[in-house]
Amino acid sequence: MQDTSSHPWSKTYPDNIDWDMPITPKPIYSLLDDTAYKYGEKTAFDFLGKTFTWDEINTLSKKMARGLQRLGAQKGVKIGIMLPNSPYFIIAFYAIARTGATAVNYNPLYSEREISYQIEDSETDIMITLDLGLMYHKLNKMLRSTRLNQIVVCPFTQVLPFPKNILFSMFKGKEIAKIPNDDRHLDYNTMVDNKGQLDPVTIDPENDTALYQYTGGTTGVPKAAELTHANLIANTEQVAAWLPNAKAGEDKMLGVLPFFHVFAMTVVMNFSVKMGFEIIATPRFDLDDTLKIINKKKPQMFPAVPAIYTAINNHSKRDQYDLTSLSTCVSGGAPLPVEVKKKFEEKTGCVVVEGYGLSESSPVLCVNPVEGKNKAGAIGMPLPQTLIELRDPETNKVVKQGERGELCAKGPQVMKGYWNKPDANKSTLIDGWLKTGDIATMDEDGYFYIVDRIKDMIITNGYNVYPRNVEEGIYLHPSVEECIVAGLPDKNRGEIVKAWIKLKDGRNLTESDLKEFLKDKISPMEIPKRIEFRDEPLPKTMIGKLSRKDIVEQETKK
Repeated sequence: MQDTSSHPWSKTYPDNIDWDMPITPKPIYSLLDDTAYKYGEKTAFDFLGKTFTWDEINTLSKKMARGLQRLGAQKGVKIGIMLPNSPYFIIAFYAIARTGATAVNYNPLYSEREISYQIEDSETDIMITLDLGLMYHKLNKMLRSTRLNQIVVCPFTQVLPFPKNILFSMFKGKEIAKIPNDDRHLDYNTMVDNKGQLDPVTIDPENDTALYQYTGGTTGVPKAAELTHANLIANTEQVAAWLPNAKAGEDKMLGVLPFFHVFAMTVVMNFSVKMGFEIIATPRFDLDDTLKIINKKKPQMFPAVPAIYTAINNHSKRDQYDLTSLSTCVSGGAPLPVEVKKKFEEKTGCVVVEGYGLSESSPVLCVNPVEGKNKAGAIGMPLPQTLIELRDPETNKVVKQGERGELCAKGPQVMKGYWNKPDANKSTLIDGWLKTGDIATMDEDGYFYIVDRIKDMIITNGYNVYPRNVEEGIYLHPSVEECIVAGLPDKNRGEIVKAWIKLKDGRNLTESDLKEFLKDKISPMEIPKRIEFRDEPLPKTMIGKLSRKDIVEQETKK
């Protein structure tokens, strides 16, 4: 046991959570085995109306694992998953883990160039995907141009309920690809046509890599964060401890965030597997469908990114849906504007807690407590067994309480390192501490506040401007729906502050009126020199968070 009394957050840590709780390293697939044993007959997955029990998911994962072993899956082999949220994803992820191989997450919307790079960099030899042309056609090209050797093809209509499976074949049959009958294409049903009896595999949880999660990291160059079985188990256990009101074997989890993103993989999928929740999953986020699902199926858990909560807040027919089943919503992936949090809580009655993490930490490091002080604008306190320090980016010395510093983290969820990137590891992992590249402050209660990313900081006339602080001020205006702030090159000032804004429907706002509004909200140096109002939604990433990178790229192409 560690002496935790000196931690800045020790006096305000939730009474019902032990920071020094024991976390036992074990294979990630043990979560599925344990839940199938406890809740085998309960519904595990609801995909567009078709349901699967925990026994069914667990059995299929074992059978797929055996099929993969016959293909040579073992330690050192990399197997890609290019799938939207579906039963196949959870089956494949745990099947790969059982063989000792490493799963590699792929975004189905990646371009061919991005897919090719990731295949070569990760050394992916086998890919699991759907028979939909959107994904399959890109991967088929990879068989000829990259090291990719085999594709496991899963039939989409097979996991649709009746009559959706028939209707899809009738009206969208052109979207289903014709799969060649050769040794490089493997049928899912053939793979799982076995008894699920695996060759013995010994997993070393703390050293064996379960997942390559690609990220831009702190430098923007795509890299694979190596997450071990122990990393993934630890973060799942930490999240479960942090949400003590969740009812194992009873609650329902709404999964609209893509599982190939590490936030959803841990907080939606793995957390649900551990707790025996019913996962109500959609292949992609659709606002109207999401409201209908909440209204009809009554989930309690709804992790999402701020843009999704914003969209629900501003939906013109929101009040026609009953959203009161929601009890706990975890916001991550991007800063949660204070006004968005307050409005969503008022309309639903649920508790929204903002958290923080990154791919390199599996991903969750900090979260606001569900019980106790849930501070708007804060990312909360460290999860159990997680240490956070704020350090001067130049000297690496810990800054004084209240001062800005780079957030550095240490804990059992922190990655093994970047795959095959020794230089990046040297600059990112120092004595076991992960340098996040994010600037933060800590208050007297041990709550942390992200100010901004080091690389996003704007230097104008020698003055440091943090985009998030400007965005928070702009979001205070009742007419603003979405906002992104970034720095643009300027000959005289070095950089200037620009804001891109989408207004709520039916609202009007001028540049001069907004600048006047901001005078007592932010400093004069922070007030944007240029403001662009857009009629269409601002660019977003695949998981729905506003993309500063994309909007700056659009600006430079003008």
